[in-house]
Amino acid sequence: VQLQASGGGLVQAGGSLRLSCAASGRTSSSYAVGWFRQAPGKEREYVATISWSGGSTDYADSVKGRFTISRDNAKNTVYLQMNSLKAEDTAVYYCAANYGTYYYGEDYDYWGQGTEVTVSS
Repeated sequence: VQLQASGGGLVQAGGSLRLSCAASGRTSSSYAVGWFRQAPGKEREYVATISWSGGSTDYADSVKGRFTISRDNAKNTVYLQMNSLKAEDTAVYYCAANYGTYYYGEDYDYWGQGTEVTVSS
């Protein structure tokens, strides 16, 4: 599966953004999707994951209650709605996928190119 992340941009603290991760290729098979981020000078950080059905989700403590991951399999797209953004959310955001119904971890086989989010304080 190929992944294309989009939706990043510049937003003020307290604002919102919605990221999209569009999948192409072998999308007829079930695949779980995760979002990660990497801030300048820092290691990559797990953000959230969602199962193929969308019925199971998980979030990092740092974004819980502010971010929501969802998916529309008819559009082969996974979303990350980010609300109440903080300066520390500034990072390049990546989506990743593994074939299967659910996956929790960082060892994804397929990665998108990343979309940059900048939150000004």
